[in-house]
Amino acid sequence: MTKSYDIVVLGGGIGGYTAAIRAAQLGKSVAIVEKGKLGGTCLHSGCIPSKALLRSAEVFSTMLHSEDYGIEASNVSLNFFKVQERKQKIVDQLHKGVQYLMKKNKIDVIEGIGRIIGPSIFSPKSGAIAVELANGEIETLLSENLIIATGSRPRTLPGLEIDGKYIMTSDEALQLETLPKSILIIGGGVIGLEWASLLNDFGVEVTVIEYESRLVPLEDEEISKELERIFKKRKIKVITSAKVLADSVKIIDEKVQLQAELKGEPVQYEAEKVLVSVGRLANIENIGLESTDIKLERGVIRVNTMMQTSESHIYAVGDVIGGLQLAHAAGHEGITAAEHIAGLHPHANAAHLTPRCIYSRPEIASVGWTEKQARERGHEVKIGKFNFKAIGKALVYGDTDGFVKVIADQKTNDILGVHMIGPHVTDFISEAALAHVLEATPWEVGQTIHPHPTLSEALGEAMLAVDGKAIGM
Repeated sequence: MTKSYDIVVLGGGIGGYTAAIRAAQLGKSVAIVEKGKLGGTCLHSGCIPSKALLRSAEVFSTMLHSEDYGIEASNVSLNFFKVQERKQKIVDQLHKGVQYLMKKNKIDVIEGIGRIIGPSIFSPKSGAIAVELANGEIETLLSENLIIATGSRPRTLPGLEIDGKYIMTSDEALQLETLPKSILIIGGGVIGLEWASLLNDFGVEVTVIEYESRLVPLEDEEISKELERIFKKRKIKVITSAKVLADSVKIIDEKVQLQAELKGEPVQYEAEKVLVSVGRLANIENIGLESTDIKLERGVIRVNTMMQTSESHIYAVGDVIGGLQLAHAAGHEGITAAEHIAGLHPHANAAHLTPRCIYSRPEIASVGWTEKQARERGHEVKIGKFNFKAIGKALVYGDTDGFVKVIADQKTNDILGVHMIGPHVTDFISEAALAHVLEATPWEVGQTIHPHPTLSEALGEAMLAVDGKAIGM
């Protein structure tokens, strides 16, 4: 059976379904091919379920320290089954919402395994999709344009076999029925730190082993330093500059033992479970790329600023093109692709101007260049910094660790980067991102009245601090 559309989207994650919705809004006939559930990694095994667990962990930790707020509670206990149940309810509700949006926008959803096919009797150019349906039948989808949005999967370490019981990725960790007493987390990036934070709040003994010299090595160095200080205060063990020796892994007495090389010497670690969190791999295998002239670069699909591959009628968005591999970045890329196909002239956002968020406790949020990156690019910088200890709302909230750091150009006064660590900073990084887009100066953001008492006052004060005008210092 053959069907024709203006656009076919291969993959129903946030990049794919956002592209499909925007294309439908622009009057295009659209189909999505998805082998699993609409919503992709973010909804089912990433952003949403992990944040649900983080919230439960935060509430549990707050209740254990309720006396700090003048509230005496007894017999506080954790029912992890209900934690997981709540997580799944949130995922299911959002999944229904995505399904509704498909119906509302008259987007056909084809459930099956899709592969790109080359020129054939059906189409003179590559980009048609052969879909293997659940009943084994093959359905061919023809389109003027194809958008590849096949996402990514957890990266593993050679020699470190994922068995789902003792050694896991975040996919398996999300399905835990009971919590371990101890865990080794290999990787101090975004995903590893969020798991370290939530498991520590749930009472698990956590050790993070990071290959680089600091946690979150892509963030500003001062952010890494503050995060490590706070983690150690929370009794999360942090081991940096450590290379895990995969061939040393052993399962003895229901525990995992492994060695990591520190300063040239092997050091042994032990825990009930190991979580491997060393990044993600683009899903480029078995989707038929060999039937096209699409170019790959470092394991991802190469695209231009409009998301076009080397075959101009085929686009790619989201994790499959590498970059930041963030859900909101994928959504923006999907919109860019759909609008370009429709003949519009979308704004291509520079990667460093995309806000980056880590939802650990403390939260981390940033946009723009780090101080080191700014200096490497030849900027003479001036810096404003403001601590949450001086923010009334932070004191009321009971969390005063962290700061906001603003990096600006000494000569032009342009904002080069904003970096935050502290309570709920992910909720107000958008103001800094907007300032970047509008090419605002620190003075302009600082002159914007920030309501009191709010945590966002820290951003306003840090902007004023760039020129030594902060009121609260």
